[in-house]
Amino acid sequence: MITELYNQAIARKKEPKTGSYTTYLFDKGLDKILKKVGEEATEVIIAAKNADKVEIANEAADVFYHIAVMLAETGVTPADIQAVLDARTGKQSHVHDRSEINDY
Repeated sequence: MITELYNQAIARKKEPKTGSYTTYLFDKGLDKILKKVGEEATEVIIAAKNADKVEIANEAADVFYHIAVMLAETGVTPADIQAVLDARTGKQSHVHDRSEINDY
């Protein structure tokens, strides 16, 4: 899913389309994209707090979309993320110190 969204974002970045929201985000730049990631993350949190499954799905879709745009803008690929997740697989979940906070 993320790879598909990412590929769509990359395609729009390479070939901007007038009236496209994705083109608009790329034109506005990273600050605007990050603002939207934050806004949508907040909205998914509120939806989850309210236990509204439909709203959670809608807002989570928005988060995934905006993260895909952010990845395309910053040059980070889904494969980069997968490599990090793969490296974490099998590590102990017990956190010994702050340097291990990102381990699963």
